[in-house]
Amino acid sequence: MGCGSCSSGGCGSSSTKLGTVPGGCNNNGSCMTSGCNKLDVYDWLSDMDLPSNYKPFDIVEVRFKGSRKDFYLNTDNLYLEMGEMVAVEPSTGGYDIGHVSLTGELVRLQLKKNNVDPETVLKKIYRKANENDIAKFEAAKELEWETMHKARKLALDLGLSMKISDVDYQGDKTKATFFFTAEGRVDFRELIKKMAESFRIRIEMRQIGMRQEASRLGGIGSCGRELCCSTWLTDFKTVSTSAARYKNLSLNTLKLAGQCGKLKCCLNFELDSYMDALKDIPNDVDRIETQTGVAYLQKTDIFKKTMWFSFPGAESWIPLSIHKVKEFAEMNKSGSKPLGLDYVPEQKEVKKPIVFDYENVVGQDSLTRLDEKSKRRKKKKPRLNPNSTLVKQENTATSRDIKEQKQPVQARVEKTALQPSAASANPQKTDQKKKRRFNNNRNKNRNNENPNKGGE
Repeated sequence: MGCGSCSSGGCGSSSTKLGTVPGGCNNNGSCMTSGCNKLDVYDWLSDMDLPSNYKPFDIVEVRFKGSRKDFYLNTDNLYLEMGEMVAVEPSTGGYDIGHVSLTGELVRLQLKKNNVDPETVLKKIYRKANENDIAKFEAAKELEWETMHKARKLALDLGLSMKISDVDYQGDKTKATFFFTAEGRVDFRELIKKMAESFRIRIEMRQIGMRQEASRLGGIGSCGRELCCSTWLTDFKTVSTSAARYKNLSLNTLKLAGQCGKLKCCLNFELDSYMDALKDIPNDVDRIETQTGVAYLQKTDIFKKTMWFSFPGAESWIPLSIHKVKEFAEMNKSGSKPLGLDYVPEQKEVKKPIVFDYENVVGQDSLTRLDEKSKRRKKKKPRLNPNSTLVKQENTATSRDIKEQKQPVQARVEKTALQPSAASANPQKTDQKKKRRFNNNRNKNRNNENPNKGGE
């Protein structure tokens, strides 16, 4: 049960003391609320006040060692809490000791979940476990390890191909159930006689599967965590190698087998997601014929939708998208061959950071509005036709002036010295240029002398 003596179904040190509330996981009696193992139950009705005329449900769920649970009638209307030890009626004679796992209305839901009719529950709860019952129960649990090893020795002496994995004593120490695994049917009649003579108790043999054995014993898996079957997995489904093929795993039995020797249960995990992703991937394309040669399929990335091909003797693999593979396959079916496997990797879209335009609490005005200078108003010039010759001449002249201003003075002097013939050949053009420069400089000087006139 996770707290204290987990294997024996204990609930902490305080559960063995008569007349005290079970300690549990420091939850004041709510032992099953801590999630110690897969069979723990959370009582979400424990903090709710029940009406005064409420009649409690007379069926209680009791848990025993391992994963065994059963329902019992509380005919004497005993006040039972979760984790409390009780003496119950077994399937055979005597009595058995178990721990209360669930009470109240939640038991009604558990019966419905397990498809159990309340009228079929006939076994009763005798009493709360007293000191003698608890002492006998603890003594029986201490004998289980020794009894299991003696039974294994007896089975080896008889030459039986079986493995006794666990022993479960009844609470009154009058009966023992032996759990064993075997590949086939085993004739254990002689073994029962020998065990009855040596142990002086009633013997029951029960064959279980490899997965059930691993769930009872527990252990650490290859992933480094506790086994799923011993922590939370209760329904054992058949596992086949097709699950490994769908996931593109290597068919190595040493890697695919778990602690039980069977295929790992986790191979079925996320298998539905893989099957949905494989719907878009062509399964009949294992090679592509090109004009340079035949490329064979090496690997398939299911979730990235990418298939890797390589030519014979080549060390590098060429990745292709699924759409490209389908296109090449259609070309091969039609009898044509592509030039080669040209793959263009998909460019990842860079998400631009979202800039939120938050408004000020005071208003939408800027806090630096007083520091900003007032914008000067410029006089609008009359718009001219862009196709006119005057506009074109002015644009060419201004561009030339800007270029000449950027160049150093020495360079301009060298250009003028190298081009005396052009100036002498066209004296009219040079006079026009000088006039334009003179007018432009004069206008600039006027604006600099009266900077405030433009704003008036």
